Amino acid sequence: MALRYNIPKYSDRIGQDVQVKFGGLDRRLAACDGAICDMTNMCGDEFPLAAVRKGRKELSEFQSLRCYALCSYGGKLMLVTNTSFNVLEGMEYKKKGTVTASPKIIANLGDYVIILPDKKYYRMSDDSFDSLEASWSGTASFVDGTYAGEAAEGCRIVTTGTDFPFKVGDAVTISGAKTEANNQTIIIREISDDKKSLGFYEHSFTVEDGQTLEISRKVPDMDFICENENRLWGCKGSTIYASKPGDPFNWNVFDGLASDSYAVDVGSGGDFTACCSYLGYPIFFKEDHIYKVYGSKPSNYQVMPSATLGVKAGSHLSLAVAGEILYYHSKVGIMAYSGGVPQCISLTLGDRTYKDATAGSDGVHYYVFMADENSGTTDLYCYDTNVKQWYREDTPGNGYIIGFTYFGNLIASTKNEIHEFASAKSNEGRIPSELEFADFIEGSPNKKSTAKLLVRVELEDKSELTVKMSFDGSAYETVKTLVSGGKRSYYLPILVKRCDRFRVKFEGKGMWRLYSLTREYSEGSAN
Repeated sequence: MALRYNIPKYSDRIGQDVQVKFGGLDRRLAACDGAICDMTNMCGDEFPLAAVRKGRKELSEFQSLRCYALCSYGGKLMLVTNTSFNVLEGMEYKKKGTVTASPKIIANLGDYVIILPDKKYYRMSDDSFDSLEASWSGTASFVDGTYAGEAAEGCRIVTTGTDFPFKVGDAVTISGAKTEANNQTIIIREISDDKKSLGFYEHSFTVEDGQTLEISRKVPDMDFICENENRLWGCKGSTIYASKPGDPFNWNVFDGLASDSYAVDVGSGGDFTACCSYLGYPIFFKEDHIYKVYGSKPSNYQVMPSATLGVKAGSHLSLAVAGEILYYHSKVGIMAYSGGVPQCISLTLGDRTYKDATAGSDGVHYYVFMADENSGTTDLYCYDTNVKQWYREDTPGNGYIIGFTYFGNLIASTKNEIHEFASAKSNEGRIPSELEFADFIEGSPNKKSTAKLLVRVELEDKSELTVKMSFDGSAYETVKTLVSGGKRSYYLPILVKRCDRFRVKFEGKGMWRLYSLTREYSEGSAN
C-alpha cells in the first residue's frame, strides 16, 4: 500500500516519485515501488506514516525456572512455572498448588480456574487449590434407609471408615460391588451430616453387607476447554463435552433436566484441534471443519458442522479476538472468522508455512508468534485491525513465546521471562528497527539512474537512522546516517548507478517516523 505522486519527467527524462503513505509487510513477488518487503519493530499505530512500535517492559525473570502457561482472570495474573501454579500478589508470585511440568490448557468458570491436563482447579474466592476429581475406597454397605425423610429401600451407601469426599449432586461411579447392578454411575441426592452415608433414590441398589468399594467422581480426558454460558466445554478426539452449569466437577449428570451435563460424538474423521467461545456459542475446530453448538440446554443442543478451514493441529493457542473478529492459524495461514466462512488474511506474509502458532490480542492488535515449518526459525507478527496491515516485530528477549494474556496491557511470556507490550514504563532502551522496501522500478522496464533521495523523517532524542541502497541485487551500501534532529527533510545525494531496479532500506535505533520518501531518477533505454 503506497500513496505516490508521480511528477512528470522533464525534457531530459528526469522524474520524481513522492511516497507519503507506508503500509504493512508485503513479501509477495509482485510487490514493488513503495511496498515494504521486510521489517522489524515497525507498527501501524501512526499510519499512513511508517513508525517504530511502542516499547515493552520486562516484568519478571525466572532464570532457572521454566514457564509453561500464563493467564489472567478476576484481576489476577497467574502462571505455571516448573511444577508450581502461581498467582501474582503485590510484586511476588505466590505458589498455590502443584502441577506437572508440562504445557497447560487453562480456562475459567465463574470463581474457578481450571488447569488441564492435570484436572486441577484454583478457586479465587477462598484461595484454594485441589483436584477436580475425587475418589474414595474402603468398606461400605448398600442398605435400606430414608430418602427425603421417608423410609426407602436400597437407597443408601454407608461406611464406618473415612468420610466420603463428595457433595450433593455429584455423579459418582461405583465399582467393586459383588452384585453387578450396584456397579453404576449414579447421582448423589443426600449426604449425612457426618459424611458417612450417601443417599440416593429408592431402589437404586440391591442391599448388600460390607464389601470393598471404590467410588469416584470423574472428569473426562479433554485436550481443550473453554467457558460459555456458565458451562465449561471441552473436547477430545471427536467428542464434545459440557459440564453442569456452574459446576466444573460434574460431567456425567444425566437427569433429563436443563441442568444436566452434555456429551456428543460428532462422528467425523480427525481429532479436534481447538475450541473457544465466540459470539455466544461454543465453537470447536478440526483442521478442515468448524462445529458450532446452538441451543440453550442439553435437550435442544444442536451441533452444526461446516466443512471449512479450521485450526491447524498444534496451533490451538492461536485463537484470539481483535476488532470483534476471531483470528486463528489454519493450514493455509491466518484466518479471520466472524461466524460465516473464514477468510485468509495472511497472503502478504509470503509463501512461508508455519506451525505451533501462539496468539494474543489487546482488542485492536492481533499478535501471533509462529515457527517456520521448514527452518524452525520463529517470527512475531502483529495484525493491526484498524488499518488491516501486517507488521513484524522482534520476540521479547529473543525468546520463544509460550503464551499471551491481557492484564491491563497485553502480556507475553517466554520460557523464562514475562513482558508487557506497549508499556508506558518501557525499560527496553533504544529499540532496533528496520524497514526495507521492495524493488523500485519506477513503473518502467527501462534502465534508470537514481541520483537523489529526499526523506522527511522525525527522529526523537538519542535516535539515529541509517539509509542504505542496493542496486540490481547488490549488497546494501550506506547512503547516510541521520541523528536526532526533530522533524525535518534530508537531501541525500547518491553516486549515480545505472540499474534495472533498486532497493532502499532504513535501519534505526530509537524512535523515528517516516513522513515521505522522494526519489529523483532519470530514465534511460532498455539496454
